[in-house]
Amino acid sequence: MANMIQSAKDQVAKITRAAYEAAAAEGVLPAGVELKGSIEIPKDPQNGDYASSAAMAGAKAMKRKPRDIAQALADRMDLTGTIFSSVEIAGPGFLNFRLGPKWYGDVLAEIEKEGLAYGGSDEGKGQKVMVEFVSANPTGPMHMGNARGGVLGDTLANVLARDGYDTWKEFYVNDAGNQINKFAVSIQARYFQLLLGEDNVPFPEDGYHGDDIKELAKAFYEEHGDSYKDVDEQTRLDALAAFGLERNIPKMKADLRQYGIEYDEWFFESSLHESGFVAETVDLLTEKGWTYEKDGALWLNTTELLKQKYLAEGKSQKQVDKLDLKDDVLRRANGFYTYFAADIAYHRNKFAVRGFDKVINIWGADHHGHVARLQAALDGLGLDGSHRLVIVLMQLVNLLQDGQPVRMSKRSGKAIALHDLLDEVSVDAARYFFNARSASTPVDFDLGLAVREDSENPVYYVQYAHARICTLIARLAEEGSPVPAARDINAEVLSTEEEKNLIRALARLPDEIHTAARDYDPSRINRYLIDLAGDFHRFYGACRIKGETKELLDARLKLADSVRSVLANCLGLLGVTAPEKM
Repeated sequence: MANMIQSAKDQVAKITRAAYEAAAAEGVLPAGVELKGSIEIPKDPQNGDYASSAAMAGAKAMKRKPRDIAQALADRMDLTGTIFSSVEIAGPGFLNFRLGPKWYGDVLAEIEKEGLAYGGSDEGKGQKVMVEFVSANPTGPMHMGNARGGVLGDTLANVLARDGYDTWKEFYVNDAGNQINKFAVSIQARYFQLLLGEDNVPFPEDGYHGDDIKELAKAFYEEHGDSYKDVDEQTRLDALAAFGLERNIPKMKADLRQYGIEYDEWFFESSLHESGFVAETVDLLTEKGWTYEKDGALWLNTTELLKQKYLAEGKSQKQVDKLDLKDDVLRRANGFYTYFAADIAYHRNKFAVRGFDKVINIWGADHHGHVARLQAALDGLGLDGSHRLVIVLMQLVNLLQDGQPVRMSKRSGKAIALHDLLDEVSVDAARYFFNARSASTPVDFDLGLAVREDSENPVYYVQYAHARICTLIARLAEEGSPVPAARDINAEVLSTEEEKNLIRALARLPDEIHTAARDYDPSRINRYLIDLAGDFHRFYGACRIKGETKELLDARLKLADSVRSVLANCLGLLGVTAPEKM
């Protein structure tokens, strides 16, 4: 898997090193100096394709002026057989290298060779990484926040896999604890309202008020009649919870499948309790001295764990002492374990049982206070949670229609449901728009813009570029000009700035994928697609293909087909289709 940009940088370093050794052998430059300095791509192409600061970085050690060092190096550079056509000195001593046609042809050959795998690498070295995302409570329909977290997590996992990680996608089902009890109590109230009349049964203020709860109660009544009216309450609540979960979880799976998301595993919180793993985890924390009893409850000494974590991260004792740190209950006085205890156990399972090297969770920004506490608890278990557990905090979504906020769902009366959204816009538009900004930035999702069929709609703009190329290829094939192999074109004829810019853009993909994986920011792929589509449209407007000489037609057709392949490649990472006609 080649990275053509990195290959070029490596060749600059090799050429420069060889020139220095020649200059040192002649006595022109002092020997034994380690060449340092950066190799960058200048913002202005007038300054070449790659610029090395080796001469300036070596000035102090060599006791020479940077420009004199640069001149000595440039005079001894042999570019024969390299991808560069020239080198020149600029400014205080930069060495500016210009690419020759071989490199541009090699980029197209590499795309042809790797196909939809182009841009990948082995940077991840096969490390096992879990991406846990959405993990919504199974007490109601999927909503807008889940929609954003879904595409962020799914695309991030795809990007990590392309960067060489062994990735795993997981949904954590919170099917135990207080929210499930509240879920059952809410259905119970609606069930009794059906039996006794709505005015005769008060609904709990903190219950779930959505229409979906009424629908579940009605379905339960239709199946069981009044047979649960006089049983003991716990039996009734257990039956109602099981009934609701058996219907809600398949709906969640169906909504996410419609949205293009398939998980490697749906992991149930209840399994941690039933297997005794939560109790075992709490006992292990006790063995390590991190718990104490107070008022009949068992507490985690979160304060001390966080102090150790922050001091290890470089905070001063004075800074740590100023923090308002608090301990957490793990087991209540009634013997029930808290959600935090289950969460610690779940993450211990990820690391200690299933052997993941790194775990990435996509959480709403309102969970920010939970991040350090969970990492510290894992540190206390010896699992290095501060480094191995990464939390990507996601900001809110603002749904707009013609610039105005949309607040109500036509079905539930409260949060915007995912299935409602997908009634209004395509899956492609939803996935593209929700991944268009980094997780730390709020998203304004404009329903009107998402359905527009013009260049103002970014997903349409990118998909149109792909379809435009497919149409061009099909038409030229009918006229007897199929896409040639890379070895059969003459890259030297691709000499305009529009052509070179387009090939440079194609060469950026490996770096874009790696940076997106490194920074946990898959929105880079969206921005790259917009840039690439824009470069193609400019090329297509400036460089005629049909009607040119065969040599030029073939080269430009191959370039267009390479763009088609990379557009499809990146749209695939986003889970967005690449249509051949629009």
